[in-house]
Amino acid sequence: MAFKFESLQVWQRALDLSDEIDQLTKKFPKDELYVLSSQIKRAADSVVLNIAEECTGQTNPVFKTFLGYALRSGIEVVSCLFIGRKRKIINDSDFNKLYDEYQTLTKMITALRNTL
Repeated sequence: MAFKFESLQVWQRALDLSDEIDQLTKKFPKDELYVLSSQIKRAADSVVLNIAEECTGQTNPVFKTFLGYALRSGIEVVSCLFIGRKRKIINDSDFNKLYDEYQTLTKMITALRNTL
């Protein structure tokens, strides 16, 4: 692996979840394309990107800051899941699965941040 972040389980899980969010949004109605669909995808991608961005070659305090950004983006995904469920765009099964996955991911991010 060429980059340090590639070996992090938290980054790998965030990457997988970003893909799951992308697949979920393909089922959204067209009128949500530039609204909720765009927002949840950007938030999910932001988790992955923030973990990677400051993982390599930065100080622990800087990495900790970017893990905070990743954590907030994860919470944004969860909020989008709630909005989607409320609008009846996301069914309960998809909501529950992704909610649980993001709960685990945010715990992983928090645990990594606390080790720095």
